Amino acid sequence: MIGLIVLVIVIALVITYIVMYNGLQRAKVNTDEAWSQIDVQLQRRNDLIPNLVETTKGYAKHERETLDEVVGLRNKIMQLPADAHQEKMEISNQLTDALKSIFALSENYPDLKASQEFSQLQEELTNTENKIAYSRQLFNSSAALYNQKLVTFPSNMVAHIHHMTKVNYLKTPSAAKEAPKVSF
Repeated sequence: MIGLIVLVIVIALVITYIVMYNGLQRAKVNTDEAWSQIDVQLQRRNDLIPNLVETTKGYAKHERETLDEVVGLRNKIMQLPADAHQEKMEISNQLTDALKSIFALSENYPDLKASQEFSQLQEELTNTENKIAYSRQLFNSSAALYNQKLVTFPSNMVAHIHHMTKVNYLKTPSAAKEAPKVSF
């Protein structure tokens, strides 16, 4: 009788262990998938940038520095290793700011602003920027769930046994935290 009780307890512990391990693995896979979504949107933006730069060049020949900055930042992102998440996001934030400068150029060049191609590219890039922002939120939510499992009992014991480590959140750039100045 005692042997049967011990066997039931051992089986229950093994099943509990398996459930916790699988929960941790699912949370990690969700976090990896969320990062993959960011990577897809970054690649989409990187694919759109050459067309935007070429379209803008024809109208804004005097704005070479801004265009060179955009191309340089795009190239930096593409050269980073796949697991350089924080570095990619830092350069991505700089690229977002540089793209805003290109969009602002259209105010100085009415022909550029009237260009159908430029307007379409601007809209696609704006949509992509929104998707990147959403993907960042999804990544941070997934990372929070995974990190929570790493520190809560009893799954923290399973995580410790398998040397699972915390996933860092993507941080908002300090410039984006400042309220915009509006004056009339």
